[in-house]
Amino acid sequence: MEQHPQIGDRITDKSAPPDSSTVRDWIGPGASKHWLELQSWIDGSYPGVFTPEWLYGGQKRGWSLRYKKTKAFCTFLPEYRRFSAVVVLGRAEREKFEERRHVWRPQLVQLYDEAHTFPDGKFLTVAIASADDLRDVTELLAMKRPPASRG
Repeated sequence: MEQHPQIGDRITDKSAPPDSSTVRDWIGPGASKHWLELQSWIDGSYPGVFTPEWLYGGQKRGWSLRYKKTKAFCTFLPEYRRFSAVVVLGRAEREKFEERRHVWRPQLVQLYDEAHTFPDGKFLTVAIASADDLRDVTELLAMKRPPASRG
């Protein structure tokens, strides 16, 4: 008997990284729209900085798409019928977050407060299901690394 995927399941076929149509079909049309918008924002805000890299995290974690230069910028998680982004906040970014704590959306502050702090930072996994969620992630990323100036 074949088991049907559950919301949040990862792509775990390790034979090859997923292509764009596999990701689109897995995460669904709404999440796919946000995936493409965030990719476009990163490409436009940081031209030529990042080369996204597919990583296989094993049968439990499956595939993820990491944006990294010298240190991790963010990681896209294609999950069944949804899309999440992981943003790691190191010490400096956590201080910036705390300084602006009152301007972040309550949902993001709660996510931040509930995230465990590891030696290399706080890992925030933000499910992106709306324009507000997408804005939260782009603001976190811009705080982490200011976008290239457009002139």
